[in-house]
Amino acid sequence: MARDVAIAAYNLSKQYSGTKNYAVRGLDFDIKNGEVYGFLGPNGAGKTTTIRLLMNFIQPTLGETKILDLDSVNDSVEIKSRVGYLSGEIAFYNKMTGYQFLEYMSQLQPPKRPGYQRQLIRLFEFSARGKIGALSKGNRQKLGIIQAFMHEPQVLILDEPTGGLDPLMQEAFYELVRQTKARGATFFISSHNLSEVQKMCDRIGFIREGKLIAEQTIGDFSKESTQAYDISFAKDAPLTELKRIRGAKVFTHTSRYVTVRIRGDLTPLFAILTGHKVNSLDRRESALEEEFLSFYRGRGGKK
Repeated sequence: MARDVAIAAYNLSKQYSGTKNYAVRGLDFDIKNGEVYGFLGPNGAGKTTTIRLLMNFIQPTLGETKILDLDSVNDSVEIKSRVGYLSGEIAFYNKMTGYQFLEYMSQLQPPKRPGYQRQLIRLFEFSARGKIGALSKGNRQKLGIIQAFMHEPQVLILDEPTGGLDPLMQEAFYELVRQTKARGATFFISSHNLSEVQKMCDRIGFIREGKLIAEQTIGDFSKESTQAYDISFAKDAPLTELKRIRGAKVFTHTSRYVTVRIRGDLTPLFAILTGHKVNSLDRRESALEEEFLSFYRGRGGKK
């Protein structure tokens, strides 16, 4: 394992007993120190299984994983002391208050800066006095994020971290990732949300049916991915101009409201928009499965 690599997998494979198929098979990846790596795939693709293997909650059928040059199986206890972890299905002690839970976690892994926990509580506007069992999904998610970050670990492994957060709190989370990356931490973040990883990640890996089918930097991915914008004009939409954009598809809803799907460089689109009064411009969420199929077909795969 190279010195600058924080997380690595070598031929990582997992076959559950009683099944013929592998949940993940032949995964090879390495994540450098200070990198934010997005691990994307639809439900059932193998994201959570990969994370459980990294954390040694389950053990591989074949292959191995390493975190900070430590073996995930043999050095599991030491790894857990240096990793911040957020489960996709968070389990808490529901009779505890938020404060009691955070105090308990602090005793297991003392924070480097006691005041940092309070900063995180303020950042997420989290009320820690009530019983955990009475918290909403969003507030339970906030609590999970706070406990993962509060001891300022070298590595953070986060499974669908923004699930249940409202848009304002999602932005707070993205800012927290940026701040934590700035101090040198490494991230492995699973998600099925393309726009989310584009805001946070340096590089992304696509997993489909248990196999890693592509890895790209965010810059390269943005050049290849298709983006869709709903645009409302003050006057009639400049359809002729929009249809001249290479690689663009224009869908007309009314004379003043259109959707434009465009791959790669957005400069031609925005050059046209600057010459017209635009009432609103909304980016649609990308369809993840469409992007997967695009990558998969482009690498010799079949639907």
